[in-house]
Amino acid sequence: MAEDFSWIRPEPAGLRIVPADVWIDPARAVGTALVTHGHADHARGGHGRTIATPETLAIMALRYGVAEGAFPAPLHAPITLPGGVTATFVPAGHVLGSAQILLEHAGERVVVTGDYKRRPDPTCPPFAVTPCDLFITEATFGLPVFRHPPIGQEIARLLAARAAQPDRCVLVGAYALGKAQRVIAELRAAGFHDPLWLHGAMERMCRLYEEQGVPLGDLRLVSDAPKGALAGAIVLCPPSALNDRWSRRLPDPLTAMASGWMRVRQRARQRNVELPLIISDHADWDELTATIAQVNPAETWITHGREEALLRWCELHQRKARALALVGYEDEDD
Repeated sequence: MAEDFSWIRPEPAGLRIVPADVWIDPARAVGTALVTHGHADHARGGHGRTIATPETLAIMALRYGVAEGAFPAPLHAPITLPGGVTATFVPAGHVLGSAQILLEHAGERVVVTGDYKRRPDPTCPPFAVTPCDLFITEATFGLPVFRHPPIGQEIARLLAARAAQPDRCVLVGAYALGKAQRVIAELRAAGFHDPLWLHGAMERMCRLYEEQGVPLGDLRLVSDAPKGALAGAIVLCPPSALNDRWSRRLPDPLTAMASGWMRVRQRARQRNVELPLIISDHADWDELTATIAQVNPAETWITHGREEALLRWCELHQRKARALALVGYEDEDD
């Protein structure tokens, strides 16, 4: 009798689907890659064939110049791969275009989550709970200390800080893919319709989101701002620009950072962040454990994150699990 799930193999370059000879989010160039989303620790150029959602392919074309060999995989539309394997992309709720990948072969169902979150996000479809035999989950925030507050609470703190110091601008560090657009969309949902000002590195991705049907309202470049226009404004920039020479031109900026890591005070201090905003595009501890319970797989594999704590939780709840310890997956988006 064949070993359960022997057809999917964790290797140094990533997860390999053996009978189809394809890889999921490989860390090196391969013949055929299934890509869950556009962050650089999951997506890269150089593959012979790249299979991903149309939105992820648009992001990869913008970020990495991927065009040749791109094969769109609309959500919920099964794709037949070699070796009797079927792949179906289903929403992951992480960023625009993000997807879990359901693999079916030899009567077994495997779900590879990529990165995901369970909170509502106006910029992408919500995570879809998909029953399976093997669940391969991320664990970026896989420690009990990580329990993310409601995003409305953090947006309210941002707006309160702006109102309390109207002569300053609020400078928000947020990654250019996913986090920045979510913060913008949540500000709009909270009733803030003033212009939002962008570092130049944010503009192209924001425009791509708009082209993909995600409205972001009045966005302007800091480089185009007339003198005095930025007092009382909200400015978004890459985290690397929070404390560099570029930020010194702003009117007494109040520095904020939107990240799940802002739960860790030392991280906020390291970045000289005055207003840490705990806004994450990953599932927190309660969501990770609840998702495993809802999916209810026969086995769980845990990857790229705080694997040992989630592995221990599975053991305590009599759930078969293993930690994969794959390399190359970072927290680029959070």
